[in-house]
Amino acid sequence: MDFISILSIFVMACFVGYYVVWSVTPALHTPLMAVTNAISSVIIVGALIASVAPIMGATGETSKWLGLVAVGFASVNIFGGFAVTARMLAMYKKKAK
Repeated sequence: MDFISILSIFVMACFVGYYVVWSVTPALHTPLMAVTNAISSVIIVGALIASVAPIMGATGETSKWLGLVAVGFASVNIFGGFAVTARMLAMYKKKAK
């Protein structure tokens, strides 16, 4: 893929993400967005592919390190999203007397 195609996909994804996030009602925003951080697993799959196959002229070593960094960031995003969701759900539990 050439640079223009990749940039076009990125810009379209930004617009779709913006409209999806802002169309959620405020009461559901935090729990829903925290759970949707699990979509970052797609980033992990892409990072694993990038670490195996050099992309856009990058050397094999560069791709491996960038893939590792992407996996690390996506993992933090996923686990953080589930931690926020668990904390939000705990707020709605009835406390024992």
